[in-house]
Amino acid sequence: MAAIAGIATCLSNTETTSLIKSDVRKQHVNNHIKENSSTMSGTMSLLLPRHNSTDSVLSQSVCGSDSGHSRASTPEVSPRASPRISPRGSPSPQGSPTGQRSRPVFRRQISTGAKYVLLNRGEIQVCRLNHTRTIISKIMNSRYLRRWENHHLILGDTEVTSSTPSGFMEKAVPYSNIEDINIISRWDAGQNFCLRITIPDGSVLLQAPNYYLRDQWLYSMLWKRHMLKYRRLLKNTRRPEILVREIKNMIDMSLSTPIQDESVYQFPLDIVSQVLQQNTDYLTRVEHENIIKALGPLLENKNPSHVICDFFIKHCKNSPRSHIVIELFTPVVHRILKYNTDFGKFPQLRTFVQEYVHALSLQNDGRKTVKAFVQRMHGVSSTCPHPRVLPNLVAVCLAAVYNYYEYRRNWDQNSYRSSTEGEDNRLLCFIDMMETMSEFDDWRPSLSSLLQPIPFPDDALSEDIFTGNARRALVHFATDARCDVHQSVLGIREGKEGWFHLYCPGGIACDDDGELFALMLKMLMQCCCRRKTFIMNSVKMVSPCMLLALRENEAAMEFLCAVLEFEVIDDNDVKMQIITTLQSTSVGKRKYAITCEKQIALKELQQKGGPKKLTLPPKSTDADLSKLLSSGSFGNMECLSLAFTQVTSECAKELIKLPSLRYLNLWSTQFGDQGLQLLSEHLPKLEVLNLCETPVTDKGLQCLSTMKTLWKLNLNSTNLSPLTFEILKESLPKLAQVDVRKNCLACNKLTFVYIWMMIRTVSSVDH
Repeated sequence: MAAIAGIATCLSNTETTSLIKSDVRKQHVNNHIKENSSTMSGTMSLLLPRHNSTDSVLSQSVCGSDSGHSRASTPEVSPRASPRISPRGSPSPQGSPTGQRSRPVFRRQISTGAKYVLLNRGEIQVCRLNHTRTIISKIMNSRYLRRWENHHLILGDTEVTSSTPSGFMEKAVPYSNIEDINIISRWDAGQNFCLRITIPDGSVLLQAPNYYLRDQWLYSMLWKRHMLKYRRLLKNTRRPEILVREIKNMIDMSLSTPIQDESVYQFPLDIVSQVLQQNTDYLTRVEHENIIKALGPLLENKNPSHVICDFFIKHCKNSPRSHIVIELFTPVVHRILKYNTDFGKFPQLRTFVQEYVHALSLQNDGRKTVKAFVQRMHGVSSTCPHPRVLPNLVAVCLAAVYNYYEYRRNWDQNSYRSSTEGEDNRLLCFIDMMETMSEFDDWRPSLSSLLQPIPFPDDALSEDIFTGNARRALVHFATDARCDVHQSVLGIREGKEGWFHLYCPGGIACDDDGELFALMLKMLMQCCCRRKTFIMNSVKMVSPCMLLALRENEAAMEFLCAVLEFEVIDDNDVKMQIITTLQSTSVGKRKYAITCEKQIALKELQQKGGPKKLTLPPKSTDADLSKLLSSGSFGNMECLSLAFTQVTSECAKELIKLPSLRYLNLWSTQFGDQGLQLLSEHLPKLEVLNLCETPVTDKGLQCLSTMKTLWKLNLNSTNLSPLTFEILKESLPKLAQVDVRKNCLACNKLTFVYIWMMIRTVSSVDH
């Protein structure tokens, strides 16, 4: 007993001496803080959100002062307790030769230093200290007799618990009971990475294996604690000025924490959404703007929730000319348009963008402002770097047009006149957006394909305000030299009307005497893709074209001549009307005479006969083939070999003059998709086709599905896909042999070798 008493006396003296030193040190620190109060308050205010005095428990300072009874067991604070900070504020490497660590600097710039993943659970050593003043407690809490337990701690939403509640963690530690969380060290040599959680009846010590994990636990608990604080504080606050202030503090905390997690940005948005649902009617316009300003930095990383979108929409409607719209909403809208993938799941985002664009149109010189907005979304380069911008802008415009006409249908007949002017301006700003989008070359193919199905209500197509202004975008489509762009004015499929039909003279959208129709017709007649098919599908346009031909429109005259040349009309009376129309003008007479000469030459070519087989020498060109076929009679030509020559798709114009052709060898030539499209229209008797080692793709190969007489096809070493291969097998009833060796079939680019695949058994084939 005497020995124990001696130890107790020694330990008591040691603890008393340590306590005196600790008090002296703290007094010195307090004096230093008073001398530099402005610097310290500025530093701490960035970490510690301001709080309402009425919420005493929830507004505890993260690094606040200890209570009097907790000082007895306060371990010494060490300079090694924080992550190393370099002279510029970033953490130094763990192996820094300086061997020194500075005190943590809790300021907003800390987010530029080390980053930590939010911990929700993990293994760590735990020790619990009581602050009672008995000699036995001092003996048991001394570092010589301190005992550590291994626990799997869980950082919940309201408290810290253990997966095995026993020992030191038999009871959970609620965040609301935590008075302080700080970093401590100067224990034994192997116990340098410790945290202290100060609670009313003592302290909980946590020891991690290294500095990084220690700081990760620290910042994770701080974040969880602040989540609970603001969840309770903001839900129970009704004074608008306090509400706005605490929202700002919460967002500052989210932006300054070194924790990197989805919840760091999502949690403030969720809390603000709930608060706005409860208090939106009590907030003034100034408080609205202050909340929006506070949310601005947070929304650079997250899309606003539907409640916040409603809040923004209300501001756009009530204050469209506010500086908030330009300064704070613009980056939010930019992020939505660049990264949103589905407006169907988030319709409020689309509505917010609509109201933002409408607010832009109400600024000074609003139409130019909207145009400048679209140009900024595209960027200064020739190609927009964000592929989602265009479809998102189109979705916004289409929804706005539908909303406009739905609103129109709901108007009373008496209020129609007074309401239409402002709403018409709303419609025009979105039509202007489509026109601006059509000015960019890289956007035009996708935009034309999106608008090809005419995704607008019938009410819009019958009103001049829409069709007259939408014409400007269609002009860009009609004058584009790319086939996939100017052909988008046709129907999306056979039998479906397109913009070309709507704007023909007498059409529902034509209000310009056929000027746009003539422009479309001119480009389509010059297009080398599927010209005969276009003429056959446009027979209904003969009457409008005769009207334009009488007005000396050359594109309409060429169309009528093509109708006669390809003999797509059987009615002799209609043919005579076409001839009479062409002969009514000097230009028409000349074009009709040229057409007659072509027909006569073709009939003479077919009547004279000529050789049935012909092989061109290697290195022959398109010009050589044209010169050869124009020098003699080849009306009976059945077999033509152009293998290993230098012919291209241009020679298809000469090949279609051989109506009796049955065998065509294009092995190792530069014959491409455009040539195949012409052959599929004009050579109905072709039976054997060799396209080995040619640059044809699925676009051209799919046209072969109309050549029902094909029975032998060589597609060796071409860009044939499995889908097109299946289409050809199903659509060509006589196809018996197909060579598809060395084709890159399927997306994995595996090489399949099929040597003269037998699709079906052929009883007898004449080679």
